[in-house]
Amino acid sequence: MSRIIEHLQTVIEWINTNVGGTLWDITTLVLLGVGLFFTMTTGFVQLRLLPESLREMWFGRGSNSNALTPFQAFATGLASRVGVGNIGGVAVAITAGGAGAVFWMWVTALIGMASAFAESSLAQLYKVKNPDTTYRGGPAYYITQGLRAHWLAVIFALVLIFTFGFAFNAVQSNSIVEATHNAWQWNAKYVGIILAVLAGVIIFGGVKRIGQVSARLVPTMALLYLIIVAVIMLMNIERIPILISNIFKRAFDFQAITGGFFGAIFSQAMLAGIKRGLFSNEAGMGSAPNAAAAAEVKHPASQGLIQMLGVFVDTIVVCSCTAFVILLAENQNPDLNNISLTQASLKYHIGDLGVHFLAFILLLFAFSSIIGNYAYAESNVRFIKNNRWIIYIFRFTVVFFVYFGAVNSAQTVWDFADNIMAVMALINLVAIVLLSPIVLELLRDYTHQLQAGILDPVFNINEHPKLLKRGVDPEIWEYDPKAKIAVQYIDELTSTFSKEEYLIVEE
Repeated sequence: MSRIIEHLQTVIEWINTNVGGTLWDITTLVLLGVGLFFTMTTGFVQLRLLPESLREMWFGRGSNSNALTPFQAFATGLASRVGVGNIGGVAVAITAGGAGAVFWMWVTALIGMASAFAESSLAQLYKVKNPDTTYRGGPAYYITQGLRAHWLAVIFALVLIFTFGFAFNAVQSNSIVEATHNAWQWNAKYVGIILAVLAGVIIFGGVKRIGQVSARLVPTMALLYLIIVAVIMLMNIERIPILISNIFKRAFDFQAITGGFFGAIFSQAMLAGIKRGLFSNEAGMGSAPNAAAAAEVKHPASQGLIQMLGVFVDTIVVCSCTAFVILLAENQNPDLNNISLTQASLKYHIGDLGVHFLAFILLLFAFSSIIGNYAYAESNVRFIKNNRWIIYIFRFTVVFFVYFGAVNSAQTVWDFADNIMAVMALINLVAIVLLSPIVLELLRDYTHQLQAGILDPVFNINEHPKLLKRGVDPEIWEYDPKAKIAVQYIDELTSTFSKEEYLIVEE
């Protein structure tokens, strides 16, 4: 196994040295351009329908089949988003680009919310049903069915499998090792073995179990982390306005330019913020749509709104909390980076408790990300070849990379993740732009129903015959108008009466 790990290290170093810089320059331009395109064409959907996304998420807790509920799909998507990127990734961005990097993380999230809406709406529309009544889908499916480019879908699926199944999970386990070593001096090899075993137990339980575990873990870990950060911010409330002002000022410091072909265009703060912002919130990357497609919803756009909300929570809320904790800490060791910098910052504010607290929280953050990442990757393995033995081999490979990340340097695993992530994002961003007319038609249908007073819009494929020619499964999206009225009537009854009163009315 040691020889395999050494060969992998060599390949990763070569790619990062010869390809990484230019690849990320191009990705940055495309990421910003596509985000702005969907922001304008959807009429700022991320602001206009943000309250609606909250409603869709909060009331999306029921399902009539084995499929994930809208809330479970949201939690699974958030499980992958909220993790090391929110703690270690923010520290990496600030180390590389200073306080100004935080501004560009915000920008990436705000315009990326529109891209997230587009990709998750498409994933819902082009999803397919499994024999057990669950659903699967994502970019590989809408590239095949919407663009009729199966060859590109296979390439995307392979890249996603490497990105989420292998690279991102290596990052998560590496960060757990660093945090637990700083706090409790735990041995990396033993931690890697334990993580691999625990991950194996859950991922062999299937995607439904992942949704159930995520729905419990994510709210708990996020709440614990946000509470301690809120206390720190209250302790330093008088310094917050100055800190925010400094973030904006440093964001446009183009003296510290980057290297690479586009070095004269991007400041170090801009590139670091966008790179780490994308890693954290995954907007436009093509990952969250895999969770979005697994949900049972009445309208594709509703899941687009829910996943759009996940980007907001991840970056504008959680990443900002970490950034404030780091930037409010004074006299930091300039050699610190990644998880160690965040732990040192918490130690500055609340003493040794901060080091232990973050190690514990990171175990929850990173481990939930591992199982969320796996859910994305498995869907794409099944897209390429839905074979039981291939799934088993893939699962064992994921377990190996969890261990690989635990026993390697942070630089190696972050380089591995960054470069494969850029390829995946580029393919998906081009695909959703080509399918943008479909996105806009879904949005129009949803908003027209809202304007007509329908609080719970339902998508009927028969009202959109052109979509039938684009590879949509009509059985999933065919709705009888009478059944639609009945569903709305039942919803009105259950919202008006208590459970006991409703049973009397029903009789």
